Amino acid sequence: MAVRGVSGGGRVLSLDSLVRLRRALPAASSVPRRLAVPDGMTAPLGCDAVAVPARFGPLVMPRLPRVGCVYADEAHWWWIVPSDSDYALEWPGAVRYSTGAVVLDTPRLIHRPEGSVPYTPPIPLYLALCRVMGITPSWSRQISA
Repeated sequence: MAVRGVSGGGRVLSLDSLVRLRRALPAASSVPRRLAVPDGMTAPLGCDAVAVPARFGPLVMPRLPRVGCVYADEAHWWWIVPSDSDYALEWPGAVRYSTGAVVLDTPRLIHRPEGSVPYTPPIPLYLALCRVMGITPSWSRQISA
């Protein structure tokens, strides 16, 4: 089956091409949305999110002195951090930093801290991620001359 172009320019698309085009479109669940801060919590410093592959999540949690809101799905875990927590930090390559805590996935809240503030402190999170990923923190790397 082939479909002629609307403009009549003689362009023909096969059914296979149409199916491939449809599969390349983002899924309905891939609509950008902000991670919601739970009711009763406030984010006076704004919110960004740090996403890591899910296999690292359980390794990072016990290494943190305070764990804020954590969201997860099968592929990633997200930690809520104050806005601009990427300033002067070179997050490891496998980490995704999301300004505004905007994500394309649909994670669920898996950890809610006591109190009214949703943040995980970014420096301890950064150090824990470097540790479990086997990466030297950027400020500890030797500068070559």
